[in-house]
Amino acid sequence: MSDNELGLFLRTRREAVSPAQVGLPTGPRRRTPGLRRSELATLAGVSVEYITRLEQGRDRRPSPPVLSALADALRLSASERVHLHRLTKSADAGFNCMGGAQPPRAVRPAVRAILDHLEPAPAVVVNRLTEVLAYTDAYRNLMAPFGLFETTPPNLARFAFTDPRARTAYPDWDHLADHTVATLKHGPFRKDPHIAALADELTVTVGPEFTDRVETVPSLPAATGITRLTHPDAGPLRLAYEILDLSADDDQHLIVHLPADDATATALDKLAGVRPGALRAV
Repeated sequence: MSDNELGLFLRTRREAVSPAQVGLPTGPRRRTPGLRRSELATLAGVSVEYITRLEQGRDRRPSPPVLSALADALRLSASERVHLHRLTKSADAGFNCMGGAQPPRAVRPAVRAILDHLEPAPAVVVNRLTEVLAYTDAYRNLMAPFGLFETTPPNLARFAFTDPRARTAYPDWDHLADHTVATLKHGPFRKDPHIAALADELTVTVGPEFTDRVETVPSLPAATGITRLTHPDAGPLRLAYEILDLSADDDQHLIVHLPADDATATALDKLAGVRPGALRAV
């Protein structure tokens, strides 16, 4: 795996910012997507050599003023700024605050009650291993035809990478795979022995489709977005998702899916067997 998450994050964000976004002219011949290192250096007020050292992992502890300047130059969001700060603090750390603790698998009654109130929306609670711990009936109706619940406990990462039905279910499978790797890497990753064991398993069973992403996908999964799903009964669906962190003691996430268009809302209502209009497109 990459041991230079700070450099990877800075490079991928630099390549994602267009010159026009920061008021720079777009030249006719640009080999690099996004900003050149020299352009980022000028915007942040540092040398090109320093940007190179950061991206190559030869300097992993930039000062707070430099971090702030880089974040401003790269137009980072609030969550990306927090992630950038976390990467500098954990650059050389061998410490994992979770120690050898098992990922929590018990779901609190209050969280289960929230799931009940979310019906008929597909919603699921997962832990840091992407194990499926609790879910709405609508989520089971959505995912059962693809075989997600054939293993105990169901695991979203294993399903995405090792079950061929996942590629049929998700037209944008590459995006799903990137998101799954970013989710596993978000946090201590291999410093957590349980995630390390899962990563080792996927390294052996999946190979480059997993390991190449570990090297190139930043450890910051999107907390919201739209997923396309092709369901055998409901047809093509566009689902807007929100990932909500539960308490630190839970160490779990609640993922809620809502219809992203009227056709999906109608299809989900039929799939759940509820009156039309129970779910509204967002």
